[in-house]
Amino acid sequence: MKTIEDYILEHIDEEGSLLAAMSRDAHVKLLHPHMIAGHLQGRMLKMFCRMMRPKRILEIGMYTGYATICMAEGIDDDALVYTVEINDEMQPFATSYIEKSLHKDKIRIFWGDIEDLFPTFDESFDMVYIDADKREYCKYYDLVFPHLKPGALIVADNTLWSGKIVEACPSSDKQTQGILAFNEKIKHDNRIEKVIIPVRDGLTMIRKK
Repeated sequence: MKTIEDYILEHIDEEGSLLAAMSRDAHVKLLHPHMIAGHLQGRMLKMFCRMMRPKRILEIGMYTGYATICMAEGIDDDALVYTVEINDEMQPFATSYIEKSLHKDKIRIFWGDIEDLFPTFDESFDMVYIDADKREYCKYYDLVFPHLKPGALIVADNTLWSGKIVEACPSSDKQTQGILAFNEKIKHDNRIEKVIIPVRDGLTMIRKK
């Protein structure tokens, strides 16, 4: 029986052969293939970029590079995506696909910890995509916020966290605790406008006033 998600995917832009191949490859070779952004979320990220036309994007947590390529597709030729990934074991997989992308010249990859790397970026950013260690979302937010232009957009992934955010959460579950803390922090920050979109595992869109 066709699902709502099946119907949506049939009626939006195609993901393209490269991203489809990456998705198939991830499901064969990777331990956590569900962590890739995927077709729907990827088209949403591209659309955000089309609408905002950011000159500099920062991605915290690249994983396979799926979202990276989607955002690069949506930006102008003189714009750049800076993407940071701490897990260097992903390097062979991610770079093999990014190198095949027609938009690879708009992507700058940095391997390491965002806390170490961020001070070396002599940039202010128009858009930030956060999809890394859920325990550290508050830290990422505080790190980048002073360097965002007014009107800049932060997109935070997994903010509904498989529904765990409305369940009793043991103190030992640091990932869920991290998402809960982030969501509360965003709720009470009067420097921003925000909305949670219930797509996949939850996307929070945050606009700096």
